[in-house]
Amino acid sequence: MNVLFVVLMYAVWSSIFSLGKMTLAYAPPVFLTAFRMTLAGVILCLFYAFLKRSSFKFEKKHWISLALLGFLSIYLTNILEFWGLQYLSAAKTCFIYSLSPFFAALFSYLHFKEKMNTRKWIGLSIGFVGVVPVLLNQTGSEELFQVTSFLSLPTLAIMGAALCSIYGWILLRVVVKDSFVPPALANGLSMLIGGILAFIHSFFVDSWTPVPIAEGHVSSFMQGTLLMTLISNILCYNLYGMFLKRFTATFLSFVGLLSPIFASITSWIILGESPSWVIFASTGIVSIGLFIVYQAELKLGYILKKQKPEEIKTS
Repeated sequence: MNVLFVVLMYAVWSSIFSLGKMTLAYAPPVFLTAFRMTLAGVILCLFYAFLKRSSFKFEKKHWISLALLGFLSIYLTNILEFWGLQYLSAAKTCFIYSLSPFFAALFSYLHFKEKMNTRKWIGLSIGFVGVVPVLLNQTGSEELFQVTSFLSLPTLAIMGAALCSIYGWILLRVVVKDSFVPPALANGLSMLIGGILAFIHSFFVDSWTPVPIAEGHVSSFMQGTLLMTLISNILCYNLYGMFLKRFTATFLSFVGLLSPIFASITSWIILGESPSWVIFASTGIVSIGLFIVYQAELKLGYILKKQKPEEIKTS
């Protein structure tokens, strides 16, 4: 049942790409990141400040991890993602995040000494084969930024976002496992840090006259931003943090490979982007790799079948 909840989380989360592309019509990517992340961070931190003040207990090493989490998983990830999203379809942007399991496997091996047996390597290899057709399929206006015949700057930006994001989740897992800090509070503080960094960045690159929002579209910008904040920052970010206590970052990233199907549907409904058979076919191939990796992680004992008493107390 918990695996089904993970799938449902990604089904909801995938709508962010369409909402983000729509909201980018009203504000530049850096300011959008700054406003959204600061808003979400303030909401989460105020919640714990008023209702669970005792949760604000951190060691120095955790503050360092939170700062890195804010810089990588919030600031860099979202700026790279929204810049690339301007030139790619929502479905392709979502699918490029399919590369995250490769980074997750590497970082989990380095941080947690998780084993990479033959079955996991086979699963990762199948996943890579599934990604290639999508990279070869040029969409949107990315041809203007081509680097090679199958890579463009927007594609590389989304790859960079995936790399920063998954390393950020590894850092979150360190904070959550090594302390009694709730995942939602750790997320809130990192969002606040990342949002402030993005505001500083926006001040130097965006046109503040008086704010970097298209004239006459403040209401549309607020609606899109609030929806993204509620769905992604408040709901899905924190669900992901909770799931990290039960599943590995590698497995959660592989379940995320199902997101392009949902993203294709939502982008068709919200943006009118026609679903691509390449996305669906590639997702099917990658899902085979997902199943193989899932079975390997079950065998290695990285996916817990039941929570231990001490984990229940800290969740």
